[in-house]
Amino acid sequence: MTGRPLFHLHHGRRPVLISIPHDGGWIPGDILARLRPEFHHTPDRDWHVTRLYDWAVDMGFSVIRATVSRYVVDLNRPADNSPLYPGVRTPGVCPLTDFSGQPLYLPGQKPDTQSLNQRLARYWRPYHQALESELQRLRQRHQQVLLWDAHSIRSRVPALFSGRLPDFNLGSHHGHACAEPLQKLAEQSLRQYRPRSVAVNGRFVGGHITRHYGHPDRGVHALQMEISQRVYLDENRLKLHHGFSESRHMLRHLLVRLADSLEDV
Repeated sequence: MTGRPLFHLHHGRRPVLISIPHDGGWIPGDILARLRPEFHHTPDRDWHVTRLYDWAVDMGFSVIRATVSRYVVDLNRPADNSPLYPGVRTPGVCPLTDFSGQPLYLPGQKPDTQSLNQRLARYWRPYHQALESELQRLRQRHQQVLLWDAHSIRSRVPALFSGRLPDFNLGSHHGHACAEPLQKLAEQSLRQYRPRSVAVNGRFVGGHITRHYGHPDRGVHALQMEISQRVYLDENRLKLHHGFSESRHMLRHLLVRLADSLEDV
């Protein structure tokens, strides 16, 4: 272990916590040495999502952002590795393959059970302990709280879904993780940005973070936002393009609107 922080947490004053679990690129050296070289630059990262939300601290929102790569541990998967989408093959809590199904590790270098358990203890649990603690802190100050789980993904991932992904993908675990009026407000706001396409509880209904922490009956509403990277990024060069400013503005407007509406839920 090193002194490198596993995540950065800002304590805000308003009733919104933004979770960014997949924009981290750090891979500890002992794990990096086991990976195939083509994965050293973490191609399945949620590229530049932190920058899409770089206004959030100034708006008084809480933000937790992981520094660790999802190749080390996937913070949006349950610790017991139970499937989020039964019948659909997706990388687990400690992935052995990338999104296309290619093996991450060099021959004979896959982690054993002991190594996987160590990763959960070292990298997965601290993030979730901090996330849960921050939600509790906010709930002590506000009757209703929103957890916004921020993600992005390549627009085409044939191993996971057919065709091209909609531009904005909102998930609430089919309404179980968020009160209906709040979800509808988010959807209506997103659909104003034509010609951008919007899906609600489509291919992405929310991962572990949305499903585990979203309990509207306890005053915690959770929504996952999965943005197609083509909206703001040149997917080949991984460079931001003109759509970045529009997307950043849209997210700011949307989340401020949701924060202002929480007391009416």
